[in-house]
Amino acid sequence: MEKSYLQIARAAYQPKLPKALLGAVKAVEGAPTQSVGNQEEIKKLFPNTYGMPVIEFEAGEAQQLPAINVGVILSGGQAPGGHNVISGLFDGIKSINPDSKLYGFILGPGGLVEHKYMELTADIIDEYRNTGGFDIIGSGRTKLEEEDQFEKGIQILRELNIKALVIIGGDDSNTNACVLAEYYAAKNYGVQVIGCPKTIDGDLKNEQIETSFGFDTACKTYSELIGNIQRDCNSARKYWHFIKLMGRSASHSPML
Repeated sequence: MEKSYLQIARAAYQPKLPKALLGAVKAVEGAPTQSVGNQEEIKKLFPNTYGMPVIEFEAGEAQQLPAINVGVILSGGQAPGGHNVISGLFDGIKSINPDSKLYGFILGPGGLVEHKYMELTADIIDEYRNTGGFDIIGSGRTKLEEEDQFEKGIQILRELNIKALVIIGGDDSNTNACVLAEYYAAKNYGVQVIGCPKTIDGDLKNEQIETSFGFDTACKTYSELIGNIQRDCNSARKYWHFIKLMGRSASHSPML
């Protein structure tokens, strides 16, 4: 497919990286984490993963590390930035070792359970850099709740020699990630499960995460649309305009 000048320019854009990711880094463990509330109850539910330390990245010396295979899942509704999270993940593991591989599970967590996947190569990744949507591997809303699902997941992870699984999603999806991580840790399966916060609602954040990806774009888009409608209201005074926004609580999204 022949690309337009706009597509070429967009693909050439390089997102800004924090200082910690500009070169070789080392991981440094910090203080143990804890939940904001219901600490004892949550600790009982997640005895193997509760209280894990904060991990900070600091400048380190470059070293050759063994190749690693990583899986990635898009979960829930799409949000701007999803493709770049996957692109950054691909670039990161390839910088560690060029023989590392990234596998995408098709149509969300269901792809893990049903063993539907594809290897994400450089040719595929480059077609989706700096683009919106979740169409590179698709998304889904399958709940990961049953032991049978967890065991089917570990079957394909072992078959592909995947040592880390990244689940990109909102609060429900990150709950999936927590439950899956707890199960795999309890079984000592040797697979890391990592949740990446994604929601346009802006309701996933803490001291380390200023806001979830997609939130900034959603705010700017909604603000432009609302501003245009407001101008129409000033011009045509006999009409009423009602604006309803999506979000965890419809029309009362935390972004406004």
